[in-house]
Amino acid sequence: MGPEALTVPTPRARPLPFPVFPVLPVLPVLPVLPVFPNLRPPGTPAPGPPAFPVSSPLPSPGESTPMSSTVPRTLKRSALAALCAAAALALTACGPSGSSGGQAKDAGPFPGLSGPQIANKAIKATKTADSLTLDANLKTADGQIRAFMALDTKGQCAGTITMGSTGTMELIRDGKLAYMRFDESFLREQNKGGSPEETEAVLKMLKGRWVKSDTTDPEFKDGLEMCELDTLLAEFETGINVAERGEETTVNGEKALTLTEKDGDATYKIYVAAEGEPYLLKIEQKGGKEPGTMSFKDYDKPVPAKKPAAEDVLDLDELGAE
Repeated sequence: MGPEALTVPTPRARPLPFPVFPVLPVLPVLPVLPVFPNLRPPGTPAPGPPAFPVSSPLPSPGESTPMSSTVPRTLKRSALAALCAAAALALTACGPSGSSGGQAKDAGPFPGLSGPQIANKAIKATKTADSLTLDANLKTADGQIRAFMALDTKGQCAGTITMGSTGTMELIRDGKLAYMRFDESFLREQNKGGSPEETEAVLKMLKGRWVKSDTTDPEFKDGLEMCELDTLLAEFETGINVAERGEETTVNGEKALTLTEKDGDATYKIYVAAEGEPYLLKIEQKGGKEPGTMSFKDYDKPVPAKKPAAEDVLDLDELGAE
């Protein structure tokens, strides 16, 4: 059984330079997880459809025991997709064609440019980046998402994603290999419905260890698009014509110009670098149903995608993963 298809509804029109933080599951999606073998004691009937179908002694660190395994088909995909949707949609909506957006100013950063002109200039600059670090804190229908991810145009990435009470996943992608590690809360959540014995077996095998997979594996390939900066930046669109110039400020120590917009009880801000390349530095929503912030920094810096120590890695291929 393969991953469930994601339905991508058409975004509703908004007279804003950036829509409300994530409202729909949009690709790219973060990686699906490797399934954790169902380690039921032999002869023990499964309570309903087994979440992790297999039974076999667990390997301790340093051991390699062949076992059957499959890959889980979901990891709160809509919640994870929302992380990307926030960035992908944050600058895509256009206001009415006759809207002027903001008055041009001769003083300060970007003299002579209006708010929409600055926003479009920032998008174009950001799309040329070879790498960046994404720092997001978003409230979604699936709960709070906290993510810190460095990624580049070569498909390398390294970072962590925390999904509310579900737990935290760490991700490293280096070349053709990907490594994922999950905290205890995450492992317990994924094994919900299993017996206490099954859960403890899963924890014994995976707690503190990295799960290794080939990025060309069909079960992982689509999900790992999150590590591809080109894919993320391709979602950014120019053509903004609603944005008001705001105050000058600093973001992560960099001088920035604020662009603002308001819609009902929600206020939106885009922070654009005022010196050097006019990169996007931060997108922010306050108020409304799904507030959050997303920062971009460390442009064109190497991604720290360092492979974990071999003794800390669990290789799915060696375990007979499908």
